[in-house]
Amino acid sequence: MCGIYLTNFSCKEEQVRKKLNSISFRGPDNLQINKVKEIILGHLRLAILDLDKRSNQPYSFEQFHIVFNGEIYNFKDIREELISCGFSFETTSDTEVLIKGYAYWGKEFVSRLNGMFAFAIYDEVKGEIFCARDRLGVKPFFYYWKDGAYEICSQLRPLVNKNLQISKEAVSIYLDCGYIPSPLTIFEDVFKLQPGHTLSIDLNNKTKKIEKYWDLKEVETTTLTYGEAKEQLHALIINAVKIRMQADVPLGSFLSGGIDSALVSAIAAKHSSVPINTFTIAFEDPKYDESKIAQQYASIIGSNHKETLCNPEQILQMLKDFTKVYDEPFADSSALPSLLLNKITKDDVTVALSGDGGDESFIGYWHLMLVDKFKKVAGIPFTIRKALSKIPYHIILGTRPETLKGFLSSKDENELIVKIFTSFDSLNLKKDYTWVDKYYPQFRKLSKEPLQRAADFNIKLWLENDSNVKVDRASMAFSVESRSPFLDYRIIEFARTLPISYRFKNGVTKRIIRDILKEYIPEEVFTQPKKGFAIPLNAWIRGELKDDILSKLNDAFLHSVPNLDVLKFKKQLGEHLENKYDYSFSIWKLYILALWCEEFNISF
Repeated sequence: MCGIYLTNFSCKEEQVRKKLNSISFRGPDNLQINKVKEIILGHLRLAILDLDKRSNQPYSFEQFHIVFNGEIYNFKDIREELISCGFSFETTSDTEVLIKGYAYWGKEFVSRLNGMFAFAIYDEVKGEIFCARDRLGVKPFFYYWKDGAYEICSQLRPLVNKNLQISKEAVSIYLDCGYIPSPLTIFEDVFKLQPGHTLSIDLNNKTKKIEKYWDLKEVETTTLTYGEAKEQLHALIINAVKIRMQADVPLGSFLSGGIDSALVSAIAAKHSSVPINTFTIAFEDPKYDESKIAQQYASIIGSNHKETLCNPEQILQMLKDFTKVYDEPFADSSALPSLLLNKITKDDVTVALSGDGGDESFIGYWHLMLVDKFKKVAGIPFTIRKALSKIPYHIILGTRPETLKGFLSSKDENELIVKIFTSFDSLNLKKDYTWVDKYYPQFRKLSKEPLQRAADFNIKLWLENDSNVKVDRASMAFSVESRSPFLDYRIIEFARTLPISYRFKNGVTKRIIRDILKEYIPEEVFTQPKKGFAIPLNAWIRGELKDDILSKLNDAFLHSVPNLDVLKFKKQLGEHLENKYDYSFSIWKLYILALWCEEFNISF
């Protein structure tokens, strides 16, 4: 885990150092800046493998110079292959394997990598820069590009300058989602390299080329029996856990009440020569507390378990520095307890395994169940459903009117899927979901099965742009490296070949994962109700945060936000404060946007 930087700007070393220091939490072990010809390379290192300074970056080999963030989990296999091709190695790091692999195989080398990575390699002889980002976007990659001038970095903050213009398109999508998906950022001319893509820059012609090397594809459903599929998946997960346990620093595992982190921790414990360290947060409010279940898991797998009781004051304290870490508007409130969890974890370990990614591939989220339920109403003519959606059932059912209306008025499953991931509740004055077809056209075409399409869209939109962002920034804020075996692309590819019934059947989510977990933990333990990693945001908005929210979300600010339906938002805010409905996500989106504008001294 590190921070990378590369530019052809004419900068003094002090300027680059200042930029890197603004995200120094990404790599506190070493800061290094090199200039090769007109190119400046900078790197922040969090040492995980080969702690010796010989593995510091920028790292050079022949005419190649690299800045690299992440981990290549299969680097030992690639290293052996390169040795058989005549290469020798001076370090035991994956950085040296990466640069020599590129020197030997060229751009195609990226498809051989299994890991989480974002890197840039400068070839000073050919005058080329080659960059790549991992398949699922676990590691971030930002770049500025305008008329051949470019600047690359692991986070947005070092790229911000007074000449940048706000992207109104990005703001509108943020009002839909609560985050800004790749390739966009909040600024014009600054972009995210999309997951599974490479960026090639020709310094001689001042041109760039973006190419896709991996994506979700249409697949044939496997003919494996359930038992055979379970056995193969189990072996894949074991391997994914084991290769993520490679480290020259202390390693542990996050452990919640969920089955994904339980399975990862159980496998890690079984394959570790010493008891592993596990970490969980306990909440005073039983509606959010999973610590008792996590403690049961820990006792069964024999881990050294650390439980930290957190109170609202501790979590709200994290809000003070939220926009320093999440340097682009980001409204996932579970980022706050994630920050706290990583803070306590850092006291004991530098690397932590996690269960992130299991819900996406194995249909674990409740909102995906809406797609399954839609089958029951899809036979009703659309005109009738649309008319029914206007009847105020929500008053009787106690749910938000937008949710029921959005469900009944969806033309088909694809429209429902899009609404699910915008919370049925766009805050845009002019509602326009054409951005989905513009940036994510493939999700409608990859499967005939609606639940699989929903899972695919979940991976491409939410996992890559929300979950992975949350985990990367929260862990990096405290210089912790988070590794998730369920984000191994081999598991995701395999899961997509499984029949839906192997993953979801008779209302049981993640069926095949549950059956694997039975081999480690008794079923009666892990079938206890899951609470989710959340905070009581609903109540906080009416309580501890109310005054600051009302102050920040004043009329002047609200009317300045591009395309915001101010009247709709103010109505939602009022109904939330009166405790009629829960509009906490809508309010949180605008509140975080206001905090971000304040942090960067930006007005729309």
